[in-house]
Amino acid sequence: MLVSILHRATGTALSIAGLAILTWWLMAVAAGQEGYTHFTKIATSPVGTIVLVGLTWSFFQHLLSGIRHLTMDTGAAFELGVNKTFAVLTLVGSVALTAGLWVFILGVVK
Repeated sequence: MLVSILHRATGTALSIAGLAILTWWLMAVAAGQEGYTHFTKIATSPVGTIVLVGLTWSFFQHLLSGIRHLTMDTGAAFELGVNKTFAVLTLVGSVALTAGLWVFILGVVK
């Protein structure tokens, strides 16, 4: 049940915050060097990094939960033990993928 609620919450977060940041980024690119510099300064601040990490986790959680729901739509994974294991794997997988991606990003950029 928690993973189902998280699926809806992460979808909402990606729709609202994700699209807002994407729109802001596109407007910054269109505004030129000064606008893009302002965007990157805020995006790379500690608060900006926390927001981007949160959106990354939301993406991976939503993706893995969507795969779980797609699998269940085929009629598989309805057994209680398998269903709970699959739900836990979506949580663990989303954290692991987020951590791996940000280790890569911060390792390459800095």
